Amino acid sequence: MANLVNSQITDAVTQTNVKVLGESPAGALGVSSQAMAHAMGLAMENATQTQGGMQQIGNSAAAALMAMITKAGVSS
Repeated sequence: MANLVNSQITDAVTQTNVKVLGESPAGALGVSSQAMAHAMGLAMENATQTQGGMQQIGNSAAAALMAMITKAGVSS
């Protein structure tokens, strides 16, 4: 007794497999690009936060120096 499968069924399965295999590289590239964009966004956010922190340190240092100059009574 032979197990026969309708040729329309095998064609449909084959076409589905080819479609999935054909679309996989594009899907993988899309996921990779999205991950890279997210990483770059996080890097830019980190750089912005670091710059803001350094600005606060600079302002504090300038204020401390101005207080020291004022306390010393240096005049021009």
